[in-house]
Formats: sequence, structure tokens, C-alpha cells
Amino acid sequence: MSPAVSAAPKPSAAPPAAPTAAPSAVKYQPLTGEFQPSSKQHSLLKAVRIMLVLSVVISVLVNPNALSSWTNFAITYGYTLMYSMGLWLTNGYVVEWLNRRYTWTVQPGRRLLLTLAVSLGGSMLVILLMNAVLLVIRDKPVSGLFSKEMYWPLMLPLIITVIISLFNHSRAFFYQWREAAVRAERLEKETAVARLDSLRRQVDPHFLFNSLNALTSLVEENDPPRAVRFIRQLSQVYRYVLDSESQELVPLADELKFAESYLFLQKTRLGNALAVEMDVAPADVAPYFVPPLALQLLLENVVKHNTAFQNDPLHLCVTLDAAAGTLTVRNTRRPRRLAPGESSGLGLKNLAARYAFLSSKPLQIGEENGEFVVTLPLLTL
Repeated sequence: MSPAVSAAPKPSAAPPAAPTAAPSAVKYQPLTGEFQPSSKQHSLLKAVRIMLVLSVVISVLVNPNALSSWTNFAITYGYTLMYSMGLWLTNGYVVEWLNRRYTWTVQPGRRLLLTLAVSLGGSMLVILLMNAVLLVIRDKPVSGLFSKEMYWPLMLPLIITVIISLFNHSRAFFYQWREAAVRAERLEKETAVARLDSLRRQVDPHFLFNSLNALTSLVEENDPPRAVRFIRQLSQVYRYVLDSESQELVPLADELKFAESYLFLQKTRLGNALAVEMDVAPADVAPYFVPPLALQLLLENVVKHNTAFQNDPLHLCVTLDAAAGTLTVRNTRRPRRLAPGESSGLGLKNLAARYAFLSSKPLQIGEENGEFVVTLPLLTL
């Protein structure tokens, strides 16, 4: 398999990259000669500005008498701002924590319940703590925290919490929904490109031309049984291509059966120049799925990108690791020069892109002891 397919080309001579600087709170702008805050600090400053304005609105809504004097307004505004900033930071961390573990797009019902429990519960703890601190500052007993007089001081911050939580979690839901929509659109595009590329490779004139040449040789050798089997295997290859072209996933058993037909055609054409080993237990195949034509792509690349000789065969091995849930294709690395236009170099890239959207397990590509190795993660439904 050609390394040009699986690895980026090496750049020409270039100076070594400068060491990456440690992240800082500000970034220097060479055009203006000024230091400007980083994106994270800019977001925090923006949140502070929003809270300063929002606290004015909330102060007027909850206590209209605060407008009677600057002193009353300053006290109400300071009280509101203290709670607003504390609850904003608390709920902000809650949103980040929940986004990392439970997304709106995967488990929306569970996420809603957790949002209500964690956000409101955490906010109530913050409210009680801040009111307890205020009582201590005013030399009053902490036991008065649960008296009737404290009903409104506790309800006011809780109302603020509801407003802030609605804003934070609604924004998080919108961003994740938009990201999921973008990912779905990209997946559809990548899948369409990969399907078209796979179909174009299978109906490639080189493959059909080589197969017809091999069939002609069988006819000339007066070997009707092998010729008939060759025709049937060739028809099964193209039938599978047409049947699987519109599917997201296919059973691994079907892909392996198709691979056997494809390898039969290649061994008929190459003879002893191709040595194939299939280390796959039928009992381990049943629960797994793969993208259609994924295995065929790897087998085709082995034959296309490497040389094979009768006295020095090209070794190809397919291994299934049921415990790890992977299918590995390894081959002797003997790169050969391809004619212009014979290879697009997009096969493995498209396959890796499809796996990136179907699974969190990446496609693994590399070299081991002079062999080119590609490992496919096996998927389950």
C-alpha cells in the first residue's frame, strides 16, 4: 500500500518551527502594537458586561422603590449584582460540566432532569451560603437563615437563578443542536463522496480490464469450470457494489464474503504471486458491522500499490480481533510506481472521514516490521 495514500507528503526544506509559546491572557497584535485579551478573557469580560446591565434591569423589577434615591438603588444594585455574578459563574460551570458528559442531542430527557437538579440544587446551596455570610457580617445568628423573614431574600436570588439558567442552558442547547446539524450535513456529504469514490473504483476500467484478461486466459486454457466460477464471482462482486452503495453499514459477514469473491478474482489473475491468509473465526463475525466496501478498499490498495512476483509473492493477511473489536489488514510493503490517474489518493482519507462520524474509535494506519498495517474498528448496532 502506497505511503502517499496514508501519510501526508513531506515538505521541502524549511526552517524548523519555533517552539510553541505558553498560553497567556493577552495576545500581542503586531499591526497595532497593542496587547489585546485572549478569546477566553474576552468571553469573561463580555459576560461581566452583560451581568452589569442585567443587574440594573433585575434591580428595578424586583424593587421599584430603589429608584427613589441613589442610596437605595446602590444597595439594591450591589445586592443583586453579588448574587447575579455568583449564580452566573456557578451555572456556567454546571453547563460546561454537563456538556462534557450528557449532551442535549444524545440524551435530551436525562439532560433536562440533570439540568434542573444540578443547576437549581447548586444554586440553592450558593444562595444559602451567601445569605449565611451576610448574616454573620451583620452579627445575626445563622439559624435565622430559615426564618420567615428570610423567605424573600432566598426567593429573589432563586428567581435570578431561573433567569440565568434559562439563558445559559438554552444557549448550550442551541449551540449543540447547531453543531449536530452541521455534523450531520458533513456526514451526508462525506458519505456521498465516499460512496461515489468506492463505486468509481470498483467500476474502474483497470479492474474490469484485468478481470476480462484473466477470463480470456481461462477460456484459452480450455478450463470451463474455473471460467464459469470466475464469471460468477465477478458478477457477485458487482452485485454487492450495487446493493451496498446506498447503505450506511453492512454486516461484517457480508463484507468478508464479498472480500472472498474479490480475492478469488485477484488470485486467479496473479496466481502464486499473491499469498492470502484469512484469520477470521466465523463465530466472531456475527455482531459486527463496517461501512460498505471498507475492507475491499484495503484489499484493492494492497494489489494496486505493491509489486508481486511468482518467486517472491506479496503476502496479505486479514485478522479479526474479537476482544478488541477490530479487523486488521497487513501486507508486505513493496511500493510500485503508478501511472498518472491510476490512483486518486482519496480512498483512505474518505474512509477515515466516514469512521470519524460513525465511531469515536479512529482508523489506525501505520507500518510494523516492513509491513503496511491498517486496522478497522468494528461497529455494533
